Amino acid sequence: MDHFLYRNGILHAEDVAIPDIAAQVGTPFYVYSAATLTRHYHLFTEALSPLPHLVCFAIKSLSNVAVLKLLGDLGAGMDVVSGGEYRRARAAGVPGDRIVFSGVGKTREEMRLALTGGIRQFNVESEPELRALSEVAVSLGVTAPITIRVNPDVDARTHEKIATGKKENKFGIPIARASEVYAEAARLPGIEVIGIDVHIGSQLTELEPFEQAYLKVADLTRRLRAEGHDIRRLDLGGGLGIPYTRSNEAPPLPTDYGALIKRTVSDLGCEVEIEPGRLISGNAGLLVAGVIYVKNGEGRDFLILDAAMNDLVRPSMYGAHHDIVPVLEPPAASPTQPYDVVGPVCETGDTFAKAREIALLAEGDLVAFRSAGAYGAVMASEYNTRPLVPEVLVRGDQFAVIRERPSFDEILNRDTIPAWL
Repeated sequence: MDHFLYRNGILHAEDVAIPDIAAQVGTPFYVYSAATLTRHYHLFTEALSPLPHLVCFAIKSLSNVAVLKLLGDLGAGMDVVSGGEYRRARAAGVPGDRIVFSGVGKTREEMRLALTGGIRQFNVESEPELRALSEVAVSLGVTAPITIRVNPDVDARTHEKIATGKKENKFGIPIARASEVYAEAARLPGIEVIGIDVHIGSQLTELEPFEQAYLKVADLTRRLRAEGHDIRRLDLGGGLGIPYTRSNEAPPLPTDYGALIKRTVSDLGCEVEIEPGRLISGNAGLLVAGVIYVKNGEGRDFLILDAAMNDLVRPSMYGAHHDIVPVLEPPAASPTQPYDVVGPVCETGDTFAKAREIALLAEGDLVAFRSAGAYGAVMASEYNTRPLVPEVLVRGDQFAVIRERPSFDEILNRDTIPAWL
């Protein structure tokens, strides 16, 4: 469910008409619904109750500080994968003891940042990282709480570019080597082992891969405890998918996911962390664009928008589908026609959809890409010197620009011509 609905023939974000935002902000822009973000966060907290738990929002899906503050004020933790994301979480007012640091390439500088600023745990992904973290912690005279990310060799049955739990993926250590690596962690100074971490992929649309991974983690917990480790926290990752098309069979609900977690690990007495991103933010956002031209080609018509692949790269990068709808609701039984929906970037890959049936549109009309809240603005670039898309947050009948569109002067002034040119 989201809070983007037609009212009197006009698409609204909660109680704000999309054309009103477009008139003030210009297109293209991202718009997020505070009510949808709030509802989706609460779905997870309710699904995990009464287990001791923390829902850590995966910042990589949507990193605007205003959104992080909204979720942090609700009690969310944050899953970060870089020093920059750590700084965003702290800027949003999230305390260090609710921040989990993931990622395969943490630098010593990032480790120092988190150890001095406060951290809930590091999800360690390799032995070299473990040794580096020990060195940094000892140099600072502190102890680093850690889980170790294990790779359970489970096929998440998702897109190959977002699968993370198979043995050929770069993430974590092989689960078969867990005892050896945990033993080293226990010997290292400045390290406190507190739990286990696992994450098998993103946009999972069935529960069976989760169940396979979590049963392996449960068995590993018992084994590590028998070997003397105090395993008291399980970070079970994220990855639950969302419906990108209105016609598709819906992925499992957070309630079903929560029931699976309880069934597989609740008897262990561990605190549970999960790291949802897409399911909280994905359907909470739209990308709104304007039609520049309708171009009649040979055997096909093109809908040329002012949004491009640099604004929303998922279709080009993953072949991803986003429903594209007119902002002004077509009358019932209105004719449609197939359009190739494209942007103005000089790449054939700048294509959002091919032969997509959409109501007849004309120059100046507005369209909205649904389910664009996750991995939209965060992956945008200034390719072709196109300014980054502004972001807007709506709550009830209020809206605010939470990231401005940069001016061309701001973009150009970042470049420096050396004195010798």
